[in-house]
Amino acid sequence: MPSAKKTLLINALLVSTLIFSACSSSKNTSSENASEQRNNRPSNAELEEIYWARIDSSKMNFTEADVKFMTGMIGHHAQALIMSRLAPENGASSQVQTLAARIINAQKDEIASMQTWLRDRDQPVPEVHIEGLNLMIHGAGMDHSNHMNMAGMLSQEQLVELSEAKGKEFDRLFLTYMIQHHQGAVTMVKTLISTDGAAQDEQAFRLSTDINVDQITEIERMKLMLNKIESESKD
Repeated sequence: MPSAKKTLLINALLVSTLIFSACSSSKNTSSENASEQRNNRPSNAELEEIYWARIDSSKMNFTEADVKFMTGMIGHHAQALIMSRLAPENGASSQVQTLAARIINAQKDEIASMQTWLRDRDQPVPEVHIEGLNLMIHGAGMDHSNHMNMAGMLSQEQLVELSEAKGKEFDRLFLTYMIQHHQGAVTMVKTLISTDGAAQDEQAFRLSTDINVDQITEIERMKLMLNKIESESKD
């Protein structure tokens, strides 16, 4: 008959064996699960495909109002380019020339962004052609009467008046008419945002709100510049 000490040793060995077997079994199962998870995990290529599919899908979340806004604002911005290009030619002050250059840079970039937005959504893209004071918009079903009727747009007579003004008179007219023009753009943004279902597209919302902020900021700056000109003329 084995001694008590020997019995305890045998029992300890049995317990150790059982624990090792259990751990080994658990480890094998865990390894199999991990391997299965790795096999089921999507590859980088599959994840990238899912990402771009979602991006393409989100681009379809737009309305007719969004398209109308982009199309119209391209023509609206184009007239601001015509007005601003007159500044260096007509002896504008350095302040007005700096403002005009800033408007040209910002609005050319925004025109390109809006054209890309339309193109990415398979919508007609207006092409802008400027010859002197004449603005031609080709494509997207727009004609001269369409874009001249938008809020804040100058009439051809006002453009001619601006083109003939020189020096301080040009500065005064430019600021007066550009404030009017910018206020029209703000009105167009308000119309878009207040339209049910419009501006839900992330890019459309960002573009329109950026335009709104920029135009309001410049309106306030131009009002200060115009007040200074008018106060100086009274002295």
